Amino acid sequence: MSVDERGAAARKALGAKTAAGYFLDPARRPLAAFVVGAACLTLVAWLDGLARLAPSYLAAWTCLLALPAGALPVAIMIERADAWRPQPETALLETLRGLLALMPVAALLALPIPFLAPLLYPWTQGTVPDTPFAALWFSGAAFAVRLAVYFALWIGLALLFARRGGEPWGKAGRIDDGRAVLGLGLHTVVGTLAADDLVMAVDGRFHAAAFGLLAMAAWSSLALAAAVLIAPPDIGPARRRHDRMTPLAVLLLVSAGLHAVQFLMLGSDPAAASWYGVRGGSAGRALMLVSGLLVALAAALTLRPGENRTRFVAAFVVAAHLAEMAWFVTPSFAGKFRIGMTDLLALAGVAGLAMGLTPPLRRLFPGLAVTPAWPGREAARRFSERR
Repeated sequence: MSVDERGAAARKALGAKTAAGYFLDPARRPLAAFVVGAACLTLVAWLDGLARLAPSYLAAWTCLLALPAGALPVAIMIERADAWRPQPETALLETLRGLLALMPVAALLALPIPFLAPLLYPWTQGTVPDTPFAALWFSGAAFAVRLAVYFALWIGLALLFARRGGEPWGKAGRIDDGRAVLGLGLHTVVGTLAADDLVMAVDGRFHAAAFGLLAMAAWSSLALAAAVLIAPPDIGPARRRHDRMTPLAVLLLVSAGLHAVQFLMLGSDPAAASWYGVRGGSAGRALMLVSGLLVALAAALTLRPGENRTRFVAAFVVAAHLAEMAWFVTPSFAGKFRIGMTDLLALAGVAGLAMGLTPPLRRLFPGLAVTPAWPGREAARRFSERR
């Protein structure tokens, strides 16, 4: 053993004897994250009580759900768009596939929601249902069963689309096209119902047919922006390296357009007006202004895309959508939109639990443990050189 190796071994042994060294060990980081996350949620429950924690937990959990649920349709569309090009997968697509591994984590962290339902949903307060079907649909048992069905279908779709397409993709055929159509259709139905059940239902007065599509557009925009931040640069022609801004700008435009259409269609409804009213305030207007500026900036930068510009916009898009997840939920309980310490601690708690649960759940669902082909980076470079 060389002197350097002995020194490294000694430093490792010394670090393992300290608390910092113990928890900073990569093998123990998931446990450390889980402990920190559980501590954050426990602190909020102790200081503010479950009634205050419940909406913050739901908003934070929705941020987690948005990553795999939003990545799913984007991964399908990018895969089919590139299916006939004889070239390696992009790092962005590989990263989106990696986000699908969070679906079982989101499912596991959804378990407290049926127990917190009396603190979240007005239909649990003994209101008289309008029809026999409503009485059956809006019940605790039916709600829990629906959540189980949603996540069973979502996990199945994640397992299906976490696998890479054939190489070269030019050999892809009708079966892949049919799989993509079926996957997008099933995800649209499940996502619409889940968004209505979990998010829109926190305000019993507000009903919007387009809300599910609006929520799914926001989820996909958040997932794509997060993937843009995480994914390494692509190798190949300039267009291939710089084409990440266009899908991000499109999703931002779709999300903003659905917001505008929903507001215009429901503006004369008193229930909808009150729903938007409690989300107006100074913080709500600031969020809408920043979101509008991001849409305009992303659209303008599609004319001059670049890696640093795209990552810069993506970082702000992630922050805006994380705030939007709280904007959907918490004003129905607080009477106005604001991001407080309880919301930040709940977000940190959910993030910590997710980081801790991801490794064991990946072992439980090996089909979601995507092995990035992007260490196929050298193959991509050789491919581009041959071109």
